[in-house]
Amino acid sequence: MNDYQMGTVESRFADIIWSGEPISSTELVKIAESELRWKKSTTYTVLKRLCDKGIFKNEGGRVTSVISKEEFFARQSEKFVDEAFEGSLPAFLAAFTTRKALSEKDIAELRRMVDEFNNKKG
Repeated sequence: MNDYQMGTVESRFADIIWSGEPISSTELVKIAESELRWKKSTTYTVLKRLCDKGIFKNEGGRVTSVISKEEFFARQSEKFVDEAFEGSLPAFLAAFTTRKALSEKDIAELRRMVDEFNNKKG
């Protein structure tokens, strides 16, 4: 199984790729130098690490994602709920709402999501 975890700096770099893909590795070096103040070697080191994790690929100097940003965060969320709440989404929501109340908008969105899920199930 791939390790889809990223640190803060890797996440900022990944956002650059996701927002500009497909992107040439040359352009990526220029953006990372400008936005992150990285040297070329740092850019290629972090890119290789993210490619090794199966998040991106660099083929022929063209960088693209293997998984979308949405898929990445879905996997991260699932992993967190699995590890911290034994896979129980209700337990997560109960813990979350003990310190932060859900707004009417949040509740409506959750209901919509549950209804949408139920409709897909048949």
